[in-house]
Amino acid sequence: MKNKKFWIGVVSKNNAMKGAKGGFIQLCHGKKAPLAKIKKGDFLVYYSSKEDIDDKKPYQYFTAVAEITGDFEYQYDMGYGFVPFRKDARFYKCDEADIRPLIPELSFIEDKKHWGYYFRYNYLEISRDDFIIIWKAMNVQYK
Repeated sequence: MKNKKFWIGVVSKNNAMKGAKGGFIQLCHGKKAPLAKIKKGDFLVYYSSKEDIDDKKPYQYFTAVAEITGDFEYQYDMGYGFVPFRKDARFYKCDEADIRPLIPELSFIEDKKHWGYYFRYNYLEISRDDFIIIWKAMNVQYK
């Protein structure tokens, strides 16, 4: 995992599972700029504050882990005029991990009381150490 960057993407669980099934990542309602920062060989973990985008009930789990395999962002027509940008990725089999027990260990969350604040921009770069904490909690099967 040396010379790689590590990211968290914030999407609903259902959208994370669609990406895992389809072998792609998509962030920030399909914007290109966030994907352009994420390079082939980087890792991304999805954090899902909700199970479905329209849910009111909090979910608060890390739901999927991917290694980026695509060199370029591309657009995909989902119909109804929505043509988001995506990037190809390989998803690894893993368990979901509740974020709450991990908060004390994660260094990117400086204010442990207001931890949700750190996810407001829908994606963020994290340290290798923080990524490993999440990776271990998710029991990722890296093959």
